[in-house]
Amino acid sequence: MVVPTFASAAMTATPPSPSDAEINGVFTLALLAALADGNADDRERAYLREVATRVGGDRIDLAVLDRTPGARPSIADAVRPLSTPEMRRYAYEVAVAVVAADGTHTPAEGAFLRDLASALGLPAQGAQAFVAQADAIAAAPAAAIAGTVMPDAAALDKQVLDASITNAALELLPETLASMAILPLQVRLVYRIGKAYGYELDQGHIKEFIAAAGVGLAGQYLEQFGRKLLGGLLGTVLGGMGRAAGHQAASSGMAFATTWALGQVAKQYYGGGRTLDMDKLKAAFAPLLAQGQALVDRYGGDIAQRARTIDVRNLPALIKGL
Repeated sequence: MVVPTFASAAMTATPPSPSDAEINGVFTLALLAALADGNADDRERAYLREVATRVGGDRIDLAVLDRTPGARPSIADAVRPLSTPEMRRYAYEVAVAVVAADGTHTPAEGAFLRDLASALGLPAQGAQAFVAQADAIAAAPAAAIAGTVMPDAAALDKQVLDASITNAALELLPETLASMAILPLQVRLVYRIGKAYGYELDQGHIKEFIAAAGVGLAGQYLEQFGRKLLGGLLGTVLGGMGRAAGHQAASSGMAFATTWALGQVAKQYYGGGRTLDMDKLKAAFAPLLAQGQALVDRYGGDIAQRARTIDVRNLPALIKGL
């Protein structure tokens, strides 16, 4: 077996032309990662099922979501079809991203990732360094925001747009860590909006808010990486851009639209005194997502320019600076 290396930090591009068996192996590992801490509730499982079905169709075996821990596929079984160093490295990075979706990894998730790195034949030191980088990105939104922020509508709109452009730019970059910064930037944005309206929020509340809007945590990362791997779903999101622009452009557009919609619904929620219940919150998000999708082409030049300025080696600082 050719052993993948971590010669530089998170420089994996999407492996080309995976087989159906490899696709299923990557998704199985991602789902096992999402379940590794034992805390996935019915809503998260349903969202993971929805994402995997939308992205991979009948190529993904979703039985893992319904089985008890002892009856789930083993790591060794899921790894077996991954035939190239690039695919094995990519599978590991996807699993780390899913684990990092709800914050720094737990001991159970750490054990899962160590076992996975071993099964994939990855160098332990490099794999651990990658997890540490992902943890630093996941922890960045908790950094304190100094001073008092006033609920100025124009300033908040600019913050929402800036975050949307930045997240779209991150998704254009080939590095896996860049995509991992998208959810923390969304968390940071909601935190700033809540603070502007006088609410001091913790990450648990913010992530519950994001999930209630219909944007799953682990599922969002699974969807991002699934688009890159499969080039499926959401082909109509940026229909005018067509296939020639590549599926990564479509994924970038969805990162913009999702961030923009979250910012707008957060303004409604916190600006209205947190009176929306969870059903109304989700109902408000859907049309805002469509509005965000309609704005993508207008800001295409800004997104491309932003992508050229991002230093992937310093993503925690990027998040804290939002």
